[in-house]
Amino acid sequence: MKRLLIRADDLGYSEGVNYGIHAAVAGGLVRSVGLMTNMPTARHGLDLIRDYPVCIGQHTNICTGRPLTDPKKIPSICQENGEFRRSSEYRCAAKRGEDFVVLEEVIQEIEAQYQRFLELTGREPGYFEGHAVASPNFFRGLEIVAEMHHLPYLGMSLDGTPVLFRNTKVYPYLPQDFKAYQENPFSAVEDAVANAHEDGCDMMVFHPGYIDAYLLKTSSMTTPRAMEAEMLCDPRTKEWLKTQDIQLVTYDDLK
Repeated sequence: MKRLLIRADDLGYSEGVNYGIHAAVAGGLVRSVGLMTNMPTARHGLDLIRDYPVCIGQHTNICTGRPLTDPKKIPSICQENGEFRRSSEYRCAAKRGEDFVVLEEVIQEIEAQYQRFLELTGREPGYFEGHAVASPNFFRGLEIVAEMHHLPYLGMSLDGTPVLFRNTKVYPYLPQDFKAYQENPFSAVEDAVANAHEDGCDMMVFHPGYIDAYLLKTSSMTTPRAMEAEMLCDPRTKEWLKTQDIQLVTYDDLK
């Protein structure tokens, strides 16, 4: 049977995002959740899903909110106000063929977020990866910290090619028609299932959430979060998946 992993990212981003992820978890389809440990509402998000059997991973973040490290020690990834540089700055630098992230600095923040993960959850992350930022040094830093602590690192693939997680090929799903996906997220689920691979596990990453003031002020991704939350909570989505030749799994199931 083919396997599908459905993940929700950004737990802790804001209370509205937390409530959207909680609803998707309670609906039964989302069983892997990425935690942003640097955000003020990280504990609030964990409290909401604490009683559910979910695999919680570290969704390492260097473009939203404030770092856990003293900003003066990691100036390459911080603004003058002490907050992280915005994701748009990373994208612009990548277009110029530049990477302003200093490896030694970003390792400090990745380590700090890992230590906060242990403090918040009382356990090791079920998987270890990074929020989508265009920086080779960031991803190298993630690899180094993962190696130091023997963590299950999940690499980033931007073109849909599989990445190796433990000994399993993981195929990240990328929508072929992004406009259609935004209008109807279920169309992506149908497409992913129709094109699932036999030799590994297909992975869909969603960002369910409800819109609040903080999200409106800090993120360009707003309406799609609410649309994804609605789809993931819709009983019809779950019932349709039961009729398919697909097994829903978490990272804990991948060996």
